Amino acid sequence: MNKTPFSLKFPSILRLLAKIDGRHAQILNKHPLKPAELKQLKSYYKIGLTYTSNALEGNLLTESETKVVLEDGITIGGKPLKDHLEALGHQDAFNAIDHWIHQPLSESIICECHRLFYHRIDEENAGKYRLQKVFVSGATLRFPEALQVPNFMAHLIEQWHGLDPDLHPVLKSAWLHYQFVAIHPFIDGNGRTARLLMNLVLIQNGYPVAIIPPVNRSRYIDSLQDYNRGNELPFFELILEMVIDGQKDYLRLVGES
Repeated sequence: MNKTPFSLKFPSILRLLAKIDGRHAQILNKHPLKPAELKQLKSYYKIGLTYTSNALEGNLLTESETKVVLEDGITIGGKPLKDHLEALGHQDAFNAIDHWIHQPLSESIICECHRLFYHRIDEENAGKYRLQKVFVSGATLRFPEALQVPNFMAHLIEQWHGLDPDLHPVLKSAWLHYQFVAIHPFIDGNGRTARLLMNLVLIQNGYPVAIIPPVNRSRYIDSLQDYNRGNELPFFELILEMVIDGQKDYLRLVGES
């Protein structure tokens, strides 16, 4: 696992954080939202994050098909059963974020997040650390041996709670995202769990959901590999840009020009 981020030394990160902070102030000026607005926003982000996060992993459902599966309970002809189960599981895990907003991050939350996403696909391994090696197709990332996973995860939580409290919460969310992916503690569903955990941290700190669209898949994987080689900048730049896009989208939805 890599060290605590020192990305603040990069001018590009400082510029992106300045943009984030400016839009964050705009968002806070829009609060509080009406219950009906909050409900619509949650539905919007649930569908958007479920579609994009699954699509990054090869799920074939389109965004409109994901909406039909989640909101109408209708299966899509010609699409794999697993793709439907992934959509339903991701929805379950996203909905659970509301229950974790005021809780400190823990291994139990992480395992429950994965269990909710994965239990329809593989009940035996859902929410349980892997017992075998894992690989990511198209990437050169190497992960800890299965026997090392419990210690790595315990250390991750220890590191998380030891981060500088003044470190920008968006940088914290990106750091957690990468460190979780670097461990790959579960047999499958690690990327989606990482993105859910990142968004849990963002929501806990008053930021909108950050979505990585499938068009950025190659950049996303390349940035994870760069981070693994010791160059954290591309990954942090990508995540911060996605946070800014999420803020723009949020302000558009609530009527900010």
